[in-house]
Amino acid sequence: MTKVTMTVNGKAVSAEVEGRTLLSTFLREGLGLTGTHVGCDTSQCGACVVHVDGKAVKSCTTFAADVAGSTVKTIEGMNNPDGSLSVVQQAFQDHHGLQCGFCTPGMVMSSAALLAENPKPTEAEIRHYLEGNICRCTGYHNIVKAVLAASGQDAAALAAE
Repeated sequence: MTKVTMTVNGKAVSAEVEGRTLLSTFLREGLGLTGTHVGCDTSQCGACVVHVDGKAVKSCTTFAADVAGSTVKTIEGMNNPDGSLSVVQQAFQDHHGLQCGFCTPGMVMSSAALLAENPKPTEAEIRHYLEGNICRCTGYHNIVKAVLAASGQDAAALAAE
């Protein structure tokens, strides 16, 4: 067993874990943060994306011990301090960027990471960045509109597919 300590959504946490414990398992089972979804267990779908030290990371293929000492943010930590939705979350709601909701946590986390790196991405840049996230419901069009809106750009200008 290995003792891991990290900051998750602004709170210091510490636990004993097996060396093979995945970050997604640690978050979901160890901390009860079930907003981080696990879809494929192979890093293909992106439902498990969280931020580790500000970078988007697929938690289903990252060992918890490897991020010891890091700052981790999950979908549960994305809201504003007053409890309201973040800009990205609100844009997903406003532009119908979700349907079944399974991919939504990973899409929101990936989109927020993109906007932190590139505050005004083009449609092509958004689509390229989100290639590692699979959505089986939306066709991505409204997700792209949501990211454009969250960046302060005119989502209405996005041509219909």
